[in-house]
Amino acid sequence: MKLPFAQIDAFADRPFTGNQAVVMPLEDWLADDALQAIAEENAVAETAFILPDATGEADFELRWFTPAVEVALCGHATLASGHFVLSADPARERVTFRTRKAGVLEVRRDGEAYAMALPAYPPEPGEVPGLLDALGVDLGETLHHPNGYDLTVLESAEAVLAVRPDFKALAAIGHTLNIVTAPGTGTDVISRVFAPAAGIDEDPVTGSAHSVLTPYWAKRLGRDTFSAFQASKRGGHVLCGLAGDRVILGGKCVTVIVGEFAL
Repeated sequence: MKLPFAQIDAFADRPFTGNQAVVMPLEDWLADDALQAIAEENAVAETAFILPDATGEADFELRWFTPAVEVALCGHATLASGHFVLSADPARERVTFRTRKAGVLEVRRDGEAYAMALPAYPPEPGEVPGLLDALGVDLGETLHHPNGYDLTVLESAEAVLAVRPDFKALAAIGHTLNIVTAPGTGTDVISRVFAPAAGIDEDPVTGSAHSVLTPYWAKRLGRDTFSAFQASKRGGHVLCGLAGDRVILGGKCVTVIVGEFAL
């Protein structure tokens, strides 16, 4: 069996920046263990599988797999999937994806970039036992969203850049994303995201983390739009907006590999 795929750098305006995602269109779902094995073979943060949505609720069905697990929401691979579909059809302005746990998501053209609508996940203050120790920080405001997203707010961008987590301790906590953030320097907000429980020590640029960051910072900044930078080694800029119960994230994508997967 030959399956086409594209590897795409999302939240990137040039190759080798942003976050890597493989997008693989299917005609029918493969067995879950086959999907997981493909994602493990790809060895990037996420592999997105899409196929036409037979229900008519959206244009495509969409599922995401890290090399270790299937996840409930992945923003950068959704943006990459939108780029995959829209770049193949220049006349098309938008595409929708039906997901299993995050509802219907949309990617639309926005000038030379894309705008993506994801659910907003406002975090609530609450202690996460062992989190600060695992992050290696002495002081920070901790918040949590029940989808398994932890948010730790630090005083400065320098403090965010200085974080050196104990990844085994973070994985033992078992939450999907461990986000650290602070006011930015060149942007309004800076963040880093760790996901060892999902098989990724540090994620380069995480759309789903901004489902948490956007409502938090919109409230704190007193405005519904702001700029953000995720300060991983690859790094990536995200334009963030809050529209009711949705976050609107803006960014570009670059296709870097096109090929066939042989099974």
